[in-house]
Amino acid sequence: MLNVLLIGNGQCGNRILDAVNRLSMNRGSSVKEASGGLSKYFSKHKYKSNVETVAINTAINDLKEMKFTKAKDRIHIPNLHGVGANRKYGKEVFEQQKGMIMRLLEERPRPDVAFVITSASGGTGSSFTPPLIEEIKKVHDYPVYAIVILPFREEGTLYLQNAAFMLKELREGPCDGVILVDNQYLKSIGGNYQDAYDGINTMIAKRLLFLLDSLDSEMMMVTDLGDFKTVMSGGAGLATIGYAKAETETPIRNLIQNSVSPSGLLFSTDVYQEASRAMIIIKGDKKYLSIDEISAEVEKLTSAVGHVFKGIIIQNGELPEVLCVLTLSSAEALEGLYEGAVAAINTERTKKDKIRREKEFDSSFLSIDGLEPEYWSRFLSVRSCDIRFRDIRPRNRRHRNGYMVSAGRSSGWTFFSDLLKNVSWSFRT
Repeated sequence: MLNVLLIGNGQCGNRILDAVNRLSMNRGSSVKEASGGLSKYFSKHKYKSNVETVAINTAINDLKEMKFTKAKDRIHIPNLHGVGANRKYGKEVFEQQKGMIMRLLEERPRPDVAFVITSASGGTGSSFTPPLIEEIKKVHDYPVYAIVILPFREEGTLYLQNAAFMLKELREGPCDGVILVDNQYLKSIGGNYQDAYDGINTMIAKRLLFLLDSLDSEMMMVTDLGDFKTVMSGGAGLATIGYAKAETETPIRNLIQNSVSPSGLLFSTDVYQEASRAMIIIKGDKKYLSIDEISAEVEKLTSAVGHVFKGIIIQNGELPEVLCVLTLSSAEALEGLYEGAVAAINTERTKKDKIRREKEFDSSFLSIDGLEPEYWSRFLSVRSCDIRFRDIRPRNRRHRNGYMVSAGRSSGWTFFSDLLKNVSWSFRT
């Protein structure tokens, strides 16, 4: 039986790990999926393999949100409430806490393979994952793969920078391969953000469970961990996963085609142009699994990518489903992300320069600190002014409604003119 370690790193990784645990509950029973509440206390995770799950986070609230992951499987980095999408700070925190993290991981059985699930754009996940894999590989020789979720391209400059630098570090480090998942995929799901994120978390969890089950199953045509390692070692160290499932009786050739199409892949790519190796796992009732259709589609894919491992799992009475793992020799969509990251870096640099200039401008105001205004003594300084009014006696007066008014048609301006003529001014300086 295969021994597997699943690590969910940061908020995104925690949520996907929790979805994996949710889907694994009550499998094979009349309850298809646990729904939270009391079920999480009375349900058990049912994996085909020996699976250990660990959630790591600097934010305690993210760990508290997990409904299907046991408390003993959650590692909180103490005295922190996240690292604010700051990878530099996050790496410093990991360096300080790596002894504790590695000690807690070493308490678990040694796995045959490990997967670290994380977002590329946030703080904890993107900053912890490269050094965490590096620490694991220093003492163990089992393969460690990163499942990396990429940000929306319009999600912000900080996230694009984080994603670009994290992927660079993973590819230059000892990570055995990076499986890409793109949040751009969320746009095809629709609905509100929460439903979209929950949907993609569930999609990733289903594909990962399918893969783990397949690597530890008896097959008519076998694919195992050794084949998976060979596939993941090809190309540029990048990969993605495709999936398709029949809802009605569907020709198997259509499912294979759908699994490698953009709508079936978690990262958009032209498989026939950019893939370098592939593994296809087909599961379902044998009446749906036409060997001629399977062979034709596999041959077409082989002619483009070079080598395709295939496995077939017979499950009586079940509609077929297909999982594809594809390693990539190039990724045009990823090049677009890096172009966005370069623009983001330049934008942030411009902002810093502007702030620096504003600080220099502020310093000019500081130059008069402690000083008082001074005035030249030649100027007259008026301390007081006495104003006296002489009696104003219009030549013609009459009373109207109890008020004394001047006769004639003189305007208000005439009145004030007369007033000013009859003011005596005296100044004391």
